[in-house]
Amino acid sequence: MTHSFRTDTHAPYYGEERSWRDSISQYALVPLRIFLGVTFIYAGLDKLTDSAFMKSSGSGSIGDMMRSVRDSSAIPALVDLSLKNPVGFGYAIAFGELAVGIGTLLGILARLAALGGALISLSLWLTVSWASDPYYYGNDLAYLMAWLPLVLAGASVFSVDAALRSRRRQRSGGYR
Repeated sequence: MTHSFRTDTHAPYYGEERSWRDSISQYALVPLRIFLGVTFIYAGLDKLTDSAFMKSSGSGSIGDMMRSVRDSSAIPALVDLSLKNPVGFGYAIAFGELAVGIGTLLGILARLAALGGALISLSLWLTVSWASDPYYYGNDLAYLMAWLPLVLAGASVFSVDAALRSRRRQRSGGYR
């Protein structure tokens, strides 16, 4: 019995003609990059523009949120660390989300940006979302898993990283 599925997945060598499957596969992570980049930019801007969030106490504040999840988190010491300066922690998360979102969307140090996104998602899962029952109701775990392909693959197209890689390749006169 002959199957029509293609099992070889190697990328062609530089200068070798690519099939449509090889060509289209390089765009597979672009929708994920756009989604995660826009989402993290929005999350960072939302925190920075919410006057109630950047306070150490009060309804909707980062301080109250961290105090409410302290006893149910997987790592209470991490929450305690954030409670030493909740406003500073709030700004660190907001600016971190902005940097990760911009880096991912534009493909600037894309693997590093994705690693930052994965670490933010991991820390939020272990603190804020940990008590979700069942565990898959906590969206931070899903975000953590969504970051992993970008950590591994980076941004191969439509990115500053790809443009720099192409420029280096042209300067060296060969494939790199």
